[in-house]
Amino acid sequence: MEKKKIALIFPGMGYHKDKPLLYYSTRIARNSGYEIIHIEYLGLPPKVFDAETLEKAGNIAYDCTEKQLKEVDFFRYEDVLFIGKSIGTAVLSRYIKERKISARQIWYTPIEKTFSYATDNTIAFIGENDPASDLDNIRKLAKENVITLYTYPGCNHSLECNDIDTDIANLRDVMEKTEKFITG
Repeated sequence: MEKKKIALIFPGMGYHKDKPLLYYSTRIARNSGYEIIHIEYLGLPPKVFDAETLEKAGNIAYDCTEKQLKEVDFFRYEDVLFIGKSIGTAVLSRYIKERKISARQIWYTPIEKTFSYATDNTIAFIGENDPASDLDNIRKLAKENVITLYTYPGCNHSLECNDIDTDIANLRDVMEKTEKFITG
């Protein structure tokens, strides 16, 4: 009998499930037999990266997450996977930590707050020109928490740069690493 698997997809502020990182990682998870749940946030403040706005947005997103997942019994699944982008990484990691869920995590462009709730079995991806993060601090936090961190030169908070060919090559690389993590 096939084991029960679930993947939960957490968007960023303005980076929804139909954008490349979340769209393709969702397809990989679905093709690998995961039941998919897309989290949606309602009532977020405008997309700004200052600490106060991020804190407010994180709390709103967390409340939305709690409401959407209140009926999910994670203990009936043998494989639980959380995939998040930006603020979604902080929300999902907090949710996992507070509920003591055994899960694997994929973080696309995590914000620094995410590392406050870091657990094992996590990989992360970040652009080296991400204006939402202090790259040196992200590297330090990833190392301290034993999180595999992949960095992409010239890339921004969407893991994109100013060259379409490079963006496509980077997206392929990210998805190959994502698929290996999901199916590995």
